[in-house]
Amino acid sequence: VLPSPTSQGSSPGSSCPSERLTLDSTARAPVPMGSVQHHCCPQLKMGDAWAHRPWPGPPRPALLLVPLLVAAGVIPSDGGASCPVLCTCHNQAVDCSGQRLFSVPPELPVDTRNLSLAHNRIAAVPPGYLTCYRELRVLSLRNNSLVELPAGLFLHAKRLAHLDLSYNNLSHVPAGMFQAAHSLMRIDLSHNPGLRRVHPLAFQGLAQLRDLDLSFGGLAFLSLEALEGLPGLVTLQIGGNPWVCGCTMEPLLKWLRNRIQRCTADSQLAECRGPPEVEGAPLFSLTEESFKACHLTLTLDDYLFIAFVGFVVSIASVATNFLLGITANCCHRWSKASEEEEI
Repeated sequence: VLPSPTSQGSSPGSSCPSERLTLDSTARAPVPMGSVQHHCCPQLKMGDAWAHRPWPGPPRPALLLVPLLVAAGVIPSDGGASCPVLCTCHNQAVDCSGQRLFSVPPELPVDTRNLSLAHNRIAAVPPGYLTCYRELRVLSLRNNSLVELPAGLFLHAKRLAHLDLSYNNLSHVPAGMFQAAHSLMRIDLSHNPGLRRVHPLAFQGLAQLRDLDLSFGGLAFLSLEALEGLPGLVTLQIGGNPWVCGCTMEPLLKWLRNRIQRCTADSQLAECRGPPEVEGAPLFSLTEESFKACHLTLTLDDYLFIAFVGFVVSIASVATNFLLGITANCCHRWSKASEEEEI
């Protein structure tokens, strides 16, 4: 017997967590996008609406072909009833790009694999927004107005492989931002002009990450620790940032030369903005000789020589001041004697 419509979203065999994001209103009432609360994860998937229709009676040969035709795409599925307004849904892909949205859709098909929210005006993503979407593989938030992402956003996105956060207003990448998203293979953080800090533990645990794009941001420094834990990293794009190529950058550049197989086509775009002596120099043109001054060490003899020179200079300065004082005193007396003689 097919489940009744009132039992949707509460079947005991559900693999969804006990909470989901849903409309912030009474049932059936329209609510603007972005108003969300935590409730039971929805059970409706793309193409599942046929399973929740009233029992049609004894099976008919023609009706037996309906599921096959739906699966083949000949007959459109009305699973689109769960598709967000202004979005299109097909083959577990939800496309909400270019719709001038100011907030994320409050509810998605639970089996969504590919979600595009690109080219909108989204300024924030609610905490726990991805909790119910365990099948998500691709997420694009490209070209929005994001300043930061909530902590733990990717905690349940264990199958997420591609993440695009480019062309936003992110200012930093905090520690554990991608925590639990161990399947990530590509992260695009390019063209975030305000991105000035990447925490050393920002990419912790991303052993499968192959492509990381940090180009055209505001980074002046990047910790080696942020990249050391990425054994699968092949492509790193860091051009277009105002790098300060001081002594602190040497460990990173040395690691890049030895570790990265292909420093990407943007290596010529990675230039030093400081200090003045290397301004404009390509980042990857710096060698160990460039940082030779960073390794200068002083021996005991050097310290003794410096101490001796300092002592001599101090004695010389005292003697000079003494002579100047005597000279000034003599000049004063001579001037006074001359005045008395004239009188």
